[in-house]
Amino acid sequence: MASTILFIGLLIFVAHLLSGLFEKTTVPDVLLLMVIGIIIGPIAGIVRPEDFGKVGPLITTVALIVILFASGIDLRFSSIRKAIGFSFIITFLNFFATGGVLTILFHLLTGCSWVVALMTGSIIGGISSVVVLPIIRTIKLSEKAHTILFFESAMSDVLCIVFTFGFLKAYELGGLNITGIAQKVLLSLGLASIIGLVSAFFWSFLLRIIRRVPDNIFTTLAYIFVIYGITELLGYSGAISALAFGITLANIRKFEYKNFKPAERLQLSEFTTVEKGFFSEVVFLLKIFFFVYLGISIKISDFNIMLVGFLFTIAILFARLIVIFVFAPRSLSPRDASIMSAMIPKGLAAAVLASIPLQMGVEFSDVILDIVYSVILWSIIACSILIPFIEKVRLGEVYKKIFSHFKGVSVSDDDIGINV
Repeated sequence: MASTILFIGLLIFVAHLLSGLFEKTTVPDVLLLMVIGIIIGPIAGIVRPEDFGKVGPLITTVALIVILFASGIDLRFSSIRKAIGFSFIITFLNFFATGGVLTILFHLLTGCSWVVALMTGSIIGGISSVVVLPIIRTIKLSEKAHTILFFESAMSDVLCIVFTFGFLKAYELGGLNITGIAQKVLLSLGLASIIGLVSAFFWSFLLRIIRRVPDNIFTTLAYIFVIYGITELLGYSGAISALAFGITLANIRKFEYKNFKPAERLQLSEFTTVEKGFFSEVVFLLKIFFFVYLGISIKISDFNIMLVGFLFTIAILFARLIVIFVFAPRSLSPRDASIMSAMIPKGLAAAVLASIPLQMGVEFSDVILDIVYSVILWSIIACSILIPFIEKVRLGEVYKKIFSHFKGVSVSDDDIGINV
């Protein structure tokens, strides 16, 4: 027990060190956390996934709720309005192109139903904000490239979650009977969103009272767990409720005064900087343990799984390259377009979503889990290698020739970077 506690303490310190290293380099901290998990798990055999018992799925569900909520409070209506245009187009086209390619590949590989294949494509159709945001803070990009990647990384998790749970609901209803099932899925997601929205208004009103209670900072997370549980018990998507709750609270000021008169009397409150910092710390801690757990769970000894993950990653790279080549604004520089095309990392949302089919008893769910974990590893490795190579090695010249029709000027080292 003492050695376990010692390891946990050291792991948190190491994670902070890796996070600082990530700010200085383009080597994602989540990749190194996964490597730690691989070393103590599959390689050394010190820990096995089975050792976590029922705690593993519980951590997964808690991580999903908190990540959804955190994604929601980072998503403002003003950002969405600014991103309409190229950002919006690239976000959706990359998701559908990547998800579509992976759907076909997974269906051909396993012979599973199209609903399950679409679910799998949705899980790994986006890019990870956990990996992308620190990278774009580290390297210099034009404002337009930065805005596109920032919006895409923020919205990708949302798209993955909404479509994954939509196809999961379709699976529960018995397949892709487009007419009736689409209505039921939209009704389920819509009602879950309404529950989250109404709950957010109620909590925003209560926040002024709650803050008078000592040690109250955990109450928001407790409230989200309650909303998630109630929504699930009603037969709707608790995950979507958590997301809607976060988005509504992040934009609660938009409903005040001239837009929504009753809100002025209710004295709605938004989160303070301290509260947002606390939620960020919770996500950070969950990220540490989840990616180490993910590393422990990766079957690196299974050559077929690792090969499939590698081939899926190659397919993702080509799909994204085509999307950027065809649809990215020509005012970007070849360097910006090259870096954008290499931004394919999957992360926390994909890892958490991959475990949901297993918990729900979906066919091929064990295969989905193993392949998604493998894709996460390979995609982060690919991103970590490609970006420095584009910057410093001849591979960059190849990319620049591919994107030679982009006419923008690269941001020089003397220019000021654009930070989030």
